[in-house]
Amino acid sequence: MTNNEKDKLSIEIKKRLLKIEDHIIELRELSKPIEPDCAIGRVSRMDAINNQSINQASLDKKIIQQEGLQAALENINQDDFGICLNCGAEIQMGRILIMPESRKCVNCS
Repeated sequence: MTNNEKDKLSIEIKKRLLKIEDHIIELRELSKPIEPDCAIGRVSRMDAINNQSINQASLDKKIIQQEGLQAALENINQDDFGICLNCGAEIQMGRILIMPESRKCVNCS
């Protein structure tokens, strides 16, 4: 991977991190516990609890994605960045652009 490609990838990762941080803030707000004194009906409360669990699962996924992107950004200048952990082949640039946090090529993932 050339330095120019690494610079472009670094900019793209930073953009994604900003978007993910916004999503995380939003999902944290949506996954807060439902107060028992909140005046909503039983069915509405069940819907709210269900939505809360869905939002919590989305939050967990976004946090994992954020950690992977941060690790990719920290490791982008390492010699082994873009090299598959399993087979040692170079990871295709298209895959790196789509999933910079991925450490494996398409065949090994």
